[in-house]
Amino acid sequence: MVNRKLIRPSLSEIKDQMPRYGSVPRKRVPPEVTNAENYYYIKQMAAKTPMVVALIDGEEIRGVIEWYDKSCIKVHRGDGPNLLIMKHVIKYIHKQNEDQEPDEVDLDHREEE
Repeated sequence: MVNRKLIRPSLSEIKDQMPRYGSVPRKRVPPEVTNAENYYYIKQMAAKTPMVVALIDGEEIRGVIEWYDKSCIKVHRGDGPNLLIMKHVIKYIHKQNEDQEPDEVDLDHREEE
């Protein structure tokens, strides 16, 4: 009878050959255009939501957004002329009712029940 030596691969060689099912997938690159801005403008224009447009110089313009394009928005104001505002001078935009602060509540001096 001939003694033969069994040749086995090492565990590390087997692991290298096996596909990695539990590996973490790469993060996807976010799309360059999400259309979120367009969706927001269309939603506010359809509802005729009173908006506040804060400019980079600190001025606030209140009115309803009538239309927009790539570089500007048109704001309809009841108390003044309509304005065409270039987007590069806009700091931020929000709904007009969001700028009203809620009544202050003193949590330290609540009445005990």
